[in-house]
This record gives sequence, C-alpha cells and structure tokens, in this order.
Amino acid sequence: MPRIENEPKLDFKDVLLRPKRSTLRSRADVDLVREYIFRNSKKSYSGVPVIASNMDTVGTFEMAHALLAHKLFTAIHKHYTVEQWKEFHSQFRETPMFNNIAVSSGISDRDLDKELSKRTTFIRVTQQTNDMYVPYEV
Repeated sequence: MPRIENEPKLDFKDVLLRPKRSTLRSRADVDLVREYIFRNSKKSYSGVPVIASNMDTVGTFEMAHALLAHKLFTAIHKHYTVEQWKEFHSQFRETPMFNNIAVSSGISDRDLDKELSKRTTFIRVTQQTNDMYVPYEV
C-alpha cells in the first residue's frame, strides 16, 4: 500500500544559508580541496568536488586545462578523435591532468567501438612514454 506523506516539502526558495562563525579573515583563506578515499579500491582523489559537464562546448580539453589550476574536475565530451586524444596526452602527460578528467562515451555500438579504440590507443601511448599513470583496463 502506498504511503502518503502529508508533511510540507521544501524547495530551493525555502532554503536559508546562515553564515557560521569563522576565524577566516578573507574568502581567499577558504580551502575547497577535499580528499576522498574510495571504499573499494582504496585509491584517493584530492581536489574540489565540482565537475564541468561533458557537453560539447563545456567538457573540452581547454576547459580541463583551465580548471586544473583550481583542482576542478572535467568530464571530457565524446567527440574528440583518437588523434586529438594523443595530442592532448603528449601535451599534458607531465601534469596531474589525468587525475582530474573523466571520459564520456555514448551508448550505441558505434560509440563503444570508438571508445575502445581511444582507450587502446591511449594505453599504447602511455606505455610508450613510460608514464606512471595507469590507464583503463580493456
């Protein structure tokens, strides 16, 4: 039997953010970086938990580069070619860039084939350059 809830529900207009006492003298003193330890892998991520969307005009290599300075995360859109990924990797392999990006793919068989092609090529490029970064397992 469905349960009917009669209590009032809150919306964004009902939220009041109240400042908390702080010893900070300026907003510049605020540190948004957080460290997360993942339960199953025990690996950790340190950064600001904000992700730029994987939309065509937002999740770009340029956006990832700009947001890296602030330790923000970028979901890269799926429309980059293997050649563009190779160039991106060679340009940023000495930086922590690859700790702050996620790769997007579609759901069709064609999208999956394209993604596997990128991953296989990316693994080869990583192995040839002897990077410490461990890419995806295929």
